[in-house]
Amino acid sequence: TTAPLEEIRFMKEAQRLNEEAAEFALKGDYGHSLGAMIRNNGVKYMGDSTLAHMVEFTSAACDARMGGATVPVMSNSGSGNQGITATLPVVVFAKDMNASEEQMLRALTLSHLTSVYIKQSLGRLSALCGCVVASTGASTAITWLMGGGYEDACAAVKNMVANLSGMLCDGAKPACSMKISSGVSTALMSAMLAMNGRCVSSIEGIVSEDVDQTIHNLTLIGKEAMVETDRQVLEIMTHK
Repeated sequence: TTAPLEEIRFMKEAQRLNEEAAEFALKGDYGHSLGAMIRNNGVKYMGDSTLAHMVEFTSAACDARMGGATVPVMSNSGSGNQGITATLPVVVFAKDMNASEEQMLRALTLSHLTSVYIKQSLGRLSALCGCVVASTGASTAITWLMGGGYEDACAAVKNMVANLSGMLCDGAKPACSMKISSGVSTALMSAMLAMNGRCVSSIEGIVSEDVDQTIHNLTLIGKEAMVETDRQVLEIMTHK
């Protein structure tokens, strides 16, 4: 929030690349075309809402990437889908809220840094879906754009962990856009709860009072406890 803007202006490139990937997918037929479906047929059920816009653009970029489109995206922690998920929900929310460019860039920086912070204790590969990590980063940024402070962002993280922990990674594939849409929806919901003074408590599930411990509880499950899950997923995938 206080870094010189010039030091984080490179985040504009993340916005540009991932937005272009989304727009590319919305004009074609890639993957399961989830983003295009929401744009063309989703108004009846989802309305012309900020949430619908967030899911539409984020899943569209994933549709393009997983559907083989030759478009670049900005990654996070070595993952294109994580980069998409840490970027586009924040960009769309900021635009819908008429945030300034500076607010958007600072929010994007917060989202990506939070994602990197969580990912560093998870490890390079895990049976835990990366969209859980990236959408948690997005949720903190959305909370900040709503006017929240540090404690509110911590609450958003805890709300995310309470909901999405345990989502399986079963390989890179077109259906990743569906998992990403779940992460995006939960990111907005968790931010809204946080801004309304609601936070999952330490007597619930794997959430601890301390936000860092909560993060480590999540990554410990992904890094250690889901090792056998990972083996079983691979067994199923290679023998069907």
